[in-house]
Amino acid sequence: MSFMGKKESSPVSPLKKRRASWSELWLNHHHLLSSPPLDLSSKFQSLTPPISKSKTLLPDFTKTDLTLLLPDLTLLTIIEKVPKSHRKNLSLVCKRWFKLHGRLVRSIKVSDWEFLASGKMISRFPNLDTVDLVSGCLISPPNSGVLVKHRLVSFTVGVGSYQSWSFFEENLLSVEMVDRGLRTLAGGCSNLRRLVVSNTSEVGLLNVAEACSRLQELELQKCSDNVLLGIGAFENLQILRLVGNVDGLYSSLVSDIGLMILAQGCKRLVKLELVGCEGGFDGIKEIGKCCQMLEELTVCDHKMESGWLEGLRYCENLKTLKLVSCKKIDHDPAGLGECLSGCCPALERLHLEKCQLRDKNTVKALFKMCEAAREIVFQDCWGLDNEIFSLATAFGRVKLLYIEGCSLLTTPGLESVIQHWHELEHLKVVSCKNIKDSEISQSLSALFSALVEFQWRPDTRSHLSSSLTETGIGKKGSKFFKKT
Repeated sequence: MSFMGKKESSPVSPLKKRRASWSELWLNHHHLLSSPPLDLSSKFQSLTPPISKSKTLLPDFTKTDLTLLLPDLTLLTIIEKVPKSHRKNLSLVCKRWFKLHGRLVRSIKVSDWEFLASGKMISRFPNLDTVDLVSGCLISPPNSGVLVKHRLVSFTVGVGSYQSWSFFEENLLSVEMVDRGLRTLAGGCSNLRRLVVSNTSEVGLLNVAEACSRLQELELQKCSDNVLLGIGAFENLQILRLVGNVDGLYSSLVSDIGLMILAQGCKRLVKLELVGCEGGFDGIKEIGKCCQMLEELTVCDHKMESGWLEGLRYCENLKTLKLVSCKKIDHDPAGLGECLSGCCPALERLHLEKCQLRDKNTVKALFKMCEAAREIVFQDCWGLDNEIFSLATAFGRVKLLYIEGCSLLTTPGLESVIQHWHELEHLKVVSCKNIKDSEISQSLSALFSALVEFQWRPDTRSHLSSSLTETGIGKKGSKFFKKT
């Protein structure tokens, strides 16, 4: 007996599904028309977040940085109006202001050489025109807390590390490393106008001269004759400072050879300063003959040969002569007094600071040479007593006299000289303890009353300034009496 089960119904294929008849379609359409309409607004309202009545269609500017609407040039113009002391704080506002602040920085003093060598300095400050690299040329030990200051440079050392006078020279960067840094600097600062560097070579100077054609002022510390071989590549150089041998820091030689190279290469020089340089008559003569535009010459702590002073006769357009920290102006001035008389007719200013003036023949030769000077300055000079100062009668047309820190000069010694200067208009006497108020004569008081500018403070006990305020001294030419 066999059992026959029900066959399972197989799913109907969509392709075989029966189509709706016309009557069914008509009934369904009629049902839709009879049903109430859908409230679509309520549906959409449930999907939309509620709008607060306090909000408006206007944007909220309190949370918007309005400076983003300004172009960089406009914002730079605004930041330039801010005092320089506050600009650094503006660089902390945001990254954009940080970059704009860097574009406004024109001068920098580098203390970390890696900051230059890595290129970070160029990217941070792309518009530099003044760069001082001297402090960065020195390798400072880590955790150095002692500050050593010199009139040329300041640096930090560790406790007990500064044990010899050659410390500075021993810790200078190598010449090759300094030259590589100068190459990096020249590649990013084509607008460079002033550069101060130490321990470089002629190769480094040539790299800078090739890229920075606008450079006008250059200071070379630890300079030598070989370094000056590259000086002629600076076509627009006008101000030059050479530092050769400096006691306590480093030793380097700038001789007549270097001065001649300088004269041939820098014929547009206006100001020249020689610090610790050697040489003599030949070098100074060549500078005078080649550098016809030279107006100011400063000689500081020189090691020059005897007779160098005579070379100044060839500096026909020299207007200012400064001698600073010279232990002896010229070692052999004998017989130079007459031949140097009036050899610098264009000279207007003679400035002597921290110089030894005990040699009468040297001072006499110098004063004869500068007899056309109109402004005379003696500042902290040793040996300037009445006898030496009496040689100043060689100056016939002095308009300004400034004396400071000359303790050997007395009131009669001062009076004996300035009575010969009928064109004197400005007189300043500061910290000269042997010049006394009680020794002022009537004729000297009359001379004081005719001055345009008068500053009298020979010592802290002087009461002349306060006692003569009502006498009219120093008021000629609408100038007021300076009480210091």
